[in-house]
Amino acid sequence: MPLLLALETSSSVCSIALYKGEHLLGASELRIEKSHSSHITVMIEQLLENCGMKLMDLSAIAVSGGPGSYTGLRIGSSTAKGLCYSLEIPLLEVSTLHALAAQVINVTPNPEQFLFCPMLDARRLEVYTCLLTNQLDEVEPIAPLILAEDTFKEKLAAYKVIFFGSGAPKYKELLPENTNALFIQDVQPSSITIGKLALAKYEQKAFEDVAYYEPFYLKDVYITSAGKSAN
Repeated sequence: MPLLLALETSSSVCSIALYKGEHLLGASELRIEKSHSSHITVMIEQLLENCGMKLMDLSAIAVSGGPGSYTGLRIGSSTAKGLCYSLEIPLLEVSTLHALAAQVINVTPNPEQFLFCPMLDARRLEVYTCLLTNQLDEVEPIAPLILAEDTFKEKLAAYKVIFFGSGAPKYKELLPENTNALFIQDVQPSSITIGKLALAKYEQKAFEDVAYYEPFYLKDVYITSAGKSAN
């Protein structure tokens, strides 16, 4: 079974997880803002030691690929690329928003009855978001959006949608009362979910090019209202 190290640095939370196949061996999390670069290497060393493993035992490294914090993503990707290059092992990328949605889908009864909308806070009324089925198929692609009262108006007229992530509270404040809109609080990106989703990519040999890999920064934003583009 492959030994996978998963890194999640797209938000203020820095987390890492170690998997042996589908089995979670251990995980570590640090909730100190602007500390990823000074702690992630030590966290990796300590986690491997606690699990009785060494760097040379790793089969691949999975990284949260964004969107999210520019600095956080850069730290995670550079750490992963450096280790993959030195150890000569594959690099795997997992979408931050897909992983965030997977956390909610896994604890939602009858998830096929809903659409899932992860939202990561960007700035002001901007979020990074997408709209997904319970199989993580994209109904609306990953994009930066400027939130408005009528964002997802047509989708909410036809489906029950679960909103979550650091950007969801901003949309909840704008949205008129709607029984099809459900909100879940305190859902943060997690390396545990990154590792779970990465296993399938490893088995499919869906590896990234270590030399040229860049995270999905999504630096540009739409200049028009999200309500016009996300219906």
